[in-house]
Amino acid sequence: MMIVDGSLRRDELRTLAQSLFGNMIKAVVDVARGSIALDAELHADLEALLLQNGSIQRDLWGINLYPDESGEHFLEFDSMINVRPSQKNRSRGVEDPQIRSRIMEIVSQRLSE
Repeated sequence: MMIVDGSLRRDELRTLAQSLFGNMIKAVVDVARGSIALDAELHADLEALLLQNGSIQRDLWGINLYPDESGEHFLEFDSMINVRPSQKNRSRGVEDPQIRSRIMEIVSQRLSE
């Protein structure tokens, strides 16, 4: 597991993905701090790592990244940690368009070709 506060190249992401799932890597994005935790079997483990490093749970959202894909197929909003009725998010996705947009912005900033 690792926290990305700087940047990570797509080939580095691809190497990380191959070690666990092959074509996919789980990630948790802190929408307030702009950081991403990567490389674990469970989103919950990445969430715990970020919480230990000062993040606040309401700011953490789970996603999946597919390094060999591009466009809308690169990022998938799907994680059990996203189910939180108290924040009006009742699905494994991310229902708030502003949060989705912020996640895409952070991923774009942190991950380069």
